[in-house]
Amino acid sequence: MAQQENVPPQFELMLKVFLPFAGGYYLSYLYRTVNAIISPDLVSEFGLGPADLGLLTSSYFLTFAMFQLPLGILLDRYGPRRVNASLLMLAGTGAALFGLAQGLPGLIVARALIGLGVSGCLMSSMKVFTLWFPMNRLATLNGWLLSCGGLGALSASKPAEELLRITDWHSVFLMLAALTFAAAGAIFLVVPEREAPSAPQSLADSLRSLPAILRNANFWRLGLLVIAGQGVFMSLQSLWIAPWLKDVAGLGRAEVGTHLLIAALGMIVGAALWGVVADWLLRHGVETVKVVLVGVGCNLIILTMFAFGVTRGTLPMLFALTLFGQAQPLVYAILSKEFPLELSGRVISTLNFMVFLSAFSVQWGTGLIINLWPVEAGSYARAGYATAFGACVVLLLVPYLLLLLSRRPRVPDPAAQ
Repeated sequence: MAQQENVPPQFELMLKVFLPFAGGYYLSYLYRTVNAIISPDLVSEFGLGPADLGLLTSSYFLTFAMFQLPLGILLDRYGPRRVNASLLMLAGTGAALFGLAQGLPGLIVARALIGLGVSGCLMSSMKVFTLWFPMNRLATLNGWLLSCGGLGALSASKPAEELLRITDWHSVFLMLAALTFAAAGAIFLVVPEREAPSAPQSLADSLRSLPAILRNANFWRLGLLVIAGQGVFMSLQSLWIAPWLKDVAGLGRAEVGTHLLIAALGMIVGAALWGVVADWLLRHGVETVKVVLVGVGCNLIILTMFAFGVTRGTLPMLFALTLFGQAQPLVYAILSKEFPLELSGRVISTLNFMVFLSAFSVQWGTGLIINLWPVEAGSYARAGYATAFGACVVLLLVPYLLLLLSRRPRVPDPAAQ
């Protein structure tokens, strides 16, 4: 968008706009993935089966998803600063309740409240970037933002495992609650306010705009791939890859923490890399959608190896899985130019609603499939993992082939504008 008067220098914007919102997204991803490292404690303390563990962890995704549609309207009407700061206060409350929980129902309610509270971190960041930064910087900024999420995933791996050596998971969540309240304050007090370039619509008008989004062919052509791909990716990264490493690969807790750290590093590198690569390739005539297809194709190969129980080279496999998985969010930047700027919050939040509903379904569904086999000596069955991970491969393969084989019109890309 064209820059208007009284816009601070870019460096100041990075400090006052990018960093506070990136801090909130860092926490949201830490919350999303921390159950992978504390899952043995939860299973031991509360006697959770795979279906219980899947439901508990995926409750984050359910409330996250259900708030995406009203979130888009709130972002367009009230602005990302006020909305995100308010929601993070709920996340901090949920973290405190999780740390104090004494049973599965309390854990589920607290986890769901955390999911609701961090549901605005990604979308509000993307929205605030459209208000303060040039459009040709969005892909790069979004990539950097996703790298901050990768730092959150990294913090939930080996560092969290080391922290659990000196304290328990209850105390960890109480500390996270304090950090989340601080992040909410930073966003509210540090980030400058800026009005959208056009007046916000009424609530009724906002709701009436949703059918136009859902009728857009490119929204579905690309969206289905991201809905399936990110649903599978988040389900595995935030929970099921850690039990797989323990039960199938036979790794101990410290080794699992190291693997999760390597996976987080892959996510950080991929998130920072793909936006820059996509912008560079676009300047040389290569559409961004082709970058997405390459990334998803590599993910399918690696997921198939996990489904077949390949346990050699798990460190590079996990690094590659998260590295190539970060090509999928490029679709958000592609679709952002399909609609007017005043609809941008609703476009990305509508897609995000479907993505996180998919993550909830895949994560809980994986637990339900694994639960079909008996637990032996505290480990879930290899056949259960093979079946569940194989289902994930099929879920991603179908929209991938549909997009790959379809005769697509050229998809507008924001970096080309």
